[in-house]
Amino acid sequence: MLNDKKKNNHHTKQSPGAGDETSPAFLRFMNQKWLSMWNGNPPGTVLLIIGILVALIMSIPIVYVIWQSLSAGEESWRRLLGNRIPDLLWNTLSLTAAVTGAAVIIGLSLAWFVIRTDLPGRKLWQWMLALPLVIPPYVGAVTYIIVFGPSGWLTNLWNDTNWLTAIAGDFPFKIYSFFGVFIVLTLFTYPYAFLIAIASLRRLNRNFEEVARSQGMSPIQVFLKVTLPFLRPAIGAGAVLISLYVLSDFGAIAMLRYVTFTAAIYYQRAGFDIPSASVLSLVLIILTILILWLESFTRKKRHFYQTSNTFKEPDIIKLGKWKVAAFLYVSVIFSLAVVLPLVVLIYWTVIGTGLGTIDASFFGYAWNSIKVSGLAAILCMLLAIPIIYLKSRHPSVISRGIDRLSYAGYALPGVIVALGMVFIFNNHIPALYNTFYMIAIAFVVRFLPQAMQSGEASLSLVSPRVDEAARSLGSPAWKTMLTVIFPSILPGILAGGALVFVSSIKELPATLMLRPPGFDTLAVRVYYEASEALYHQAAPAALLIVLVSIIPLHFLLKKY
Repeated sequence: MLNDKKKNNHHTKQSPGAGDETSPAFLRFMNQKWLSMWNGNPPGTVLLIIGILVALIMSIPIVYVIWQSLSAGEESWRRLLGNRIPDLLWNTLSLTAAVTGAAVIIGLSLAWFVIRTDLPGRKLWQWMLALPLVIPPYVGAVTYIIVFGPSGWLTNLWNDTNWLTAIAGDFPFKIYSFFGVFIVLTLFTYPYAFLIAIASLRRLNRNFEEVARSQGMSPIQVFLKVTLPFLRPAIGAGAVLISLYVLSDFGAIAMLRYVTFTAAIYYQRAGFDIPSASVLSLVLIILTILILWLESFTRKKRHFYQTSNTFKEPDIIKLGKWKVAAFLYVSVIFSLAVVLPLVVLIYWTVIGTGLGTIDASFFGYAWNSIKVSGLAAILCMLLAIPIIYLKSRHPSVISRGIDRLSYAGYALPGVIVALGMVFIFNNHIPALYNTFYMIAIAFVVRFLPQAMQSGEASLSLVSPRVDEAARSLGSPAWKTMLTVIFPSILPGILAGGALVFVSSIKELPATLMLRPPGFDTLAVRVYYEASEALYHQAAPAALLIVLVSIIPLHFLLKKY
């Protein structure tokens, strides 16, 4: 009995001890896992919480669309799959493929002429051919309707010329058609491929082409077998940007009366058919993911590298007898994409000014645009800093996940982002519903990556030792980021803010869907006035958008 008591006492004394040792051991294990996840350099709690909150906000549209589409009901899915989605798929995919192919060819060929040939004025052309980037396609659509529409300038001139109508009949070009949408979107999206191709052509090493020529290859063979493979990443990047833009465009497509997924989603939302809009949005998200996956898949196992220690600038090719033809080609593209829209806008702006269009209401629209776009730019600059700092200084699965979620809204059309904002604010934050703050937050979801890309480029130039020195003096991560890193990357952050500001001023579908009653912006007025053929009222707002959009062009040209 005495021995049993001793055993029991011994067991009683050991149990608490064992429990105390297990708990600290488990905590040590979890702490080691946490440190290992961050490679021994975890961020501060404040910094991590901010990053997670930003990622959650940016993922709202995708989560909302998936949730709403799954709860839309079997009948909505059957009805849309039966007679709606197939037509929209054909319209959307055929337009996307046609515009992407044509815009890449135009952009690549123009880049080749201005970088690799002796085209007259090629240095000036590098800047001038990028100008269509600052003209929103819906503004381009307005100008083309004015010129080529059923009552347009050229249409009336053609129909009033008897011998032309006797030979060829009525004016052959129909702006309200697939071909009309194709022309407009191609002319105002080719700069994406043009700028990226310029960057690649400038870095192309002449040595590879010289080796190919020494093997007896013709100029065409050198281009196809040597130059083109090196341009493959640039072509892919430009194609993805153009494809995503065509998928997400609403303004030009709506003005030219062509229906794709974005237009259908907007009209379903306007008719308060939220389940159908959500189903269509899910299909559009899947299309976006497929395009991104296809580009990534085709790029696998196709890597081309060149060393910098033997770099030689590429030769300038003499055009010879083709110089005139090349100059005409470049001039025609520039005239159609820049000269024609600007002439039309200036003409109608002069008329509108004479009729008193530029009044207090006009300045009110301009102020609304500046107010909401400025707020979005400030928020993007502030939120981009912790995200890029986490990714650069604290790499891990978590920081990479936060970074990727932050890009989610950038790949989504404005109508889908707007749907998510409506759901969240209407159901959970009613105090901000029907206010311009909701528009600004939607712009943040759409354009935060622009501020992140610019800031990340600046942060890459700041040595991590600067952070380490500040941390060694007892400064926490968030304070180091604000007091040491932020001043160093401020130029890049401001450049990103300028890009966000301009993109926000041009954004149309999200503004249309989220604006409170009576809150009109320049983009909204362009859409409504042009829809009513009140061009003298639409032109001043459109021209102001174009002029403001020139602000970041210098930054883009320096970057590329």
